[in-house]
Amino acid sequence: MDVNPWTDRHLFLLAVVAYGLATVYSVFLWRRGFRRDDWINYGLMAAGFVAHTWALLERGLSLQHCPVRNLYEATTFVGWSLMVAYLGLGLWPRMRSVGALVAPLQLALGVFALMPALDTPSGPVLQANRALESMHAALALLAYGAFGLGAAAAGLYLMQAHDLKWHKLRALMARLPPIERLELVARRLAQTGWGLLTVSLLLGSRLTPPPGTRLAGDPKVVWSAVLWAAYAALLLWHWRGLSSRRFAWGLVGVFGFVLLTFWGTNLLSPLHHP
Repeated sequence: MDVNPWTDRHLFLLAVVAYGLATVYSVFLWRRGFRRDDWINYGLMAAGFVAHTWALLERGLSLQHCPVRNLYEATTFVGWSLMVAYLGLGLWPRMRSVGALVAPLQLALGVFALMPALDTPSGPVLQANRALESMHAALALLAYGAFGLGAAAAGLYLMQAHDLKWHKLRALMARLPPIERLELVARRLAQTGWGLLTVSLLLGSRLTPPPGTRLAGDPKVVWSAVLWAAYAALLLWHWRGLSSRRFAWGLVGVFGFVLLTFWGTNLLSPLHHP
């Protein structure tokens, strides 16, 4: 019997290599002050996305359910959702420069996901909850992807604001999107992510917990509620007059909190790490 050498992990490794090459090229863009068109970066990211998507499809078909039930699967899905948002945004050429921040983030997520200890057997899927559980998990991970791209756009906004204040010539020569557009994109992505997370939490509240577990007090449930409240407060505060600069720092800071705590809360949660 022929053995297929292209397992989902091999395909994902190819994606990580492409993201690594995009990261190297991003350093070139930073050093040149974003004075060159970054279609090469966009192409490398798109190539990585193809392998990334293929890897997720291979994993999902082999498991017969949405591949989001251990830390390897969740991390790769977050990265995939981030790429969906970035490639869509990059259809506008001047927004492709956001990829200079997305590429190293994707590389870090990919290297982390490839750690063997993360790809552990997951608990059983409850048949009665299968579709609802998959929808709940997928929407949450898509929300994290939107938050991640929003943070990248906010980071580029802060870089552009700094250059306009201290390096006006470099800012004028850079092939970056207008600073107002970056702020709008960051805000829209935060709003989209918050909406997706809201629907995900509503769906999650309708799931029947496995025997011996409960929703109330679960570390991941509490963490998700805190994250939902943090983005809601940040968006409301911005609507009430928070400056764009502070709002951008808030988006970067809250997503930094997501990166630092997401995996720990999964490991501590009996619901999400049975």
